Amino acid sequence: MTSNEAVLLNMSDEIATITLNRPDRMNALDQSMVQGLSDALDQIEAGISQIGAVIIEGSGGTFMAGGDVKFFHQMSQSPANEARPVIEAMINRVHDIITRINALPCPVIAKLEGAVAGFGISLMNACDLAVAAEETVFTLAYIHIGTSPDGGSTHSLTRLVGMKKAKEIALLGDRFSADEAHDCGLINKVVPADLLASATAKYAARLASGPRGAIARTKALLNAAPEAGLSDQLAAEAKAFADCAISNDFREGVTAFVEKRQPRFGKS
Repeated sequence: MTSNEAVLLNMSDEIATITLNRPDRMNALDQSMVQGLSDALDQIEAGISQIGAVIIEGSGGTFMAGGDVKFFHQMSQSPANEARPVIEAMINRVHDIITRINALPCPVIAKLEGAVAGFGISLMNACDLAVAAEETVFTLAYIHIGTSPDGGSTHSLTRLVGMKKAKEIALLGDRFSADEAHDCGLINKVVPADLLASATAKYAARLASGPRGAIARTKALLNAAPEAGLSDQLAAEAKAFADCAISNDFREGVTAFVEKRQPRFGKS
């Protein structure tokens, strides 16, 4: 468990589950949750050799309804020279969390239900895979309170859905369904609400039992690809493949293929 109750951490069967835990506020992001996410990532990073996948979920039937507007309303009542450094410091901490999630070598899965709004979309986009219950509702929402997005969503949306769709999502701030999120490439899978937990767990278990070195290198290659030139990406792929090719997992993978059996990967 993390150092406060706003974020809970459970590590079991080589899967870490981060639970956003402000159900009375629809898991809206405040300073206690920022601290809790940072603490959870500290623990995950410290034990990363024993972790094959991470799940991020919300409590109380919702993922995250964005930032805590009460905090920002309080800041808006303060003089600009006092409010700005407080807000900037919080946003910088939030951005550090996004960077750290993106940098984890193991896959991170967003388990989505209820509302996914504002920073909830940024957090979802920082994850490698996303599974949503059928009734989940999405909205970037920032425009409705007179601000621009944070959490990297302008970076991730343009890459996931293309520029025109990203501008529609950001500039209009309309709500859209899980099916629409799936169709435009924001999420991987839509399931009935009663199957959300099992579908997410299956993804996590499958990834945790995979070849972790190859998974980490593949994730890093994919993350770097949008900004890389072809020659640089080819060089990075060649190095990553060679690194994998001398691993125990590669030896097990090709041996299992030749022997026509399922591979039994370790943690290399």
